[in-house]
Amino acid sequence: MALVPPHGGKGLVCCLLQGAELAAEQKKAAGLKKIDISPRAKGDLIMMGIGGFSPLSGFMTKADWKSVCENFTLADGTFWPVPVTLDMDEEVKVGEEIALFDPKKGVFMATMKVTEVYEMTDADKKWECEKVYKGQGEESADDKFWEIAPKDHPGVQMVMAQKKYNVAGPVKVLSEGDYRDRFPGCYMSPAEARATFEEKGWSKVAALQLRNPMHRSHEYLAKIAVEVCDGVFIHSLVGNLKPGDIPAEVRIKCIDTLIDKYFVKANVVQGGYPLDMRYAGPREGLLHATFRQNYGVSDMLIGRDHAGVGDFYGLFEAQEIFDRVPKNLGAGKDLVTQPMKIDWTFYCYKCDGMASLRTCPHSKDDRVVLSGTKLRKALSEGAEVVDHFGRDEVLVILREYYSTLTEKVEVKMQGAASGAAM
Repeated sequence: MALVPPHGGKGLVCCLLQGAELAAEQKKAAGLKKIDISPRAKGDLIMMGIGGFSPLSGFMTKADWKSVCENFTLADGTFWPVPVTLDMDEEVKVGEEIALFDPKKGVFMATMKVTEVYEMTDADKKWECEKVYKGQGEESADDKFWEIAPKDHPGVQMVMAQKKYNVAGPVKVLSEGDYRDRFPGCYMSPAEARATFEEKGWSKVAALQLRNPMHRSHEYLAKIAVEVCDGVFIHSLVGNLKPGDIPAEVRIKCIDTLIDKYFVKANVVQGGYPLDMRYAGPREGLLHATFRQNYGVSDMLIGRDHAGVGDFYGLFEAQEIFDRVPKNLGAGKDLVTQPMKIDWTFYCYKCDGMASLRTCPHSKDDRVVLSGTKLRKALSEGAEVVDHFGRDEVLVILREYYSTLTEKVEVKMQGAASGAAM
């Protein structure tokens, strides 16, 4: 059996230039109008460059943006769950070529041929937030969402802070940033991941999405996947996170330690990808499955409150949304990667091991509620981490990281993280 095909029916659509073509375009970029881009847009560009966002080859038109928000599809009917747009204040004209510049690193990331410029009013931004970021949790209730989200939801803050215009058009990507240097052997393109899986003889591959350090629940999910698939792809976000989240270098060191001591290495591949988190909860769960299809992943592990923030989303809303995905869209247009839905997992003292609500008959008092938020809160406050929360070898690495921080960010405890809803 073969790996799942890339999303969109066009193979891997890679916009990253190489060799003489790259050198010529870099020279050309220096003479074009220079537009500074956000870290989110930088990550999106790199994903378009390496084929991670296939079939996208540029930033979305207004028709694409509207259809994605409303219908979960691009204007041509291809499934896509989250807008990928480029915002700017600068006046640019349709037909103009512009150079997209990373002001933090001082490098040109891409050139772009402008095909459309459309204004984003505050009403448009609010509509996008309500379609994409509003969930079924208590903080998304009609009387609470706009009271809480502007100060507590990083995805909503990001959208509302966008500039006046969205600009659409195809891109030629000039750089992957510094990810290959920072994460050697971990950061990989979809083509490289596919080659790794094929070399191992895998066709049914599960992905575990990580933005937090890997605790016992993550380990348990990965091992469930190993039991029913050819292997598991532990795939960490190495782009930007919100304040208080733990840097990728630290998280990857934790995963390396776990793989070395607690996994059969032949059945696990660790990888990193360059996006920023959008914190879009259920919609982001769909995005994770969509771009994982490009990496060759057939099954996306979706547990409790996947990609959530605060209490904006229902505990299993990210699983339920897969049941509402439009189907039979046409050749190559459907989402092929399927969710592997796992119930709330924890350590149970009476079961004497990891369990879930589907397997454990005992009470909440017998369970260690495992969550990345709870772990970060305990470590940031210097509090004791309860037994069976994480592996001792990983906690040593995390405590060492927290001991180096001079300024600590308060971590807001979610209802799910506290175990109140169990």
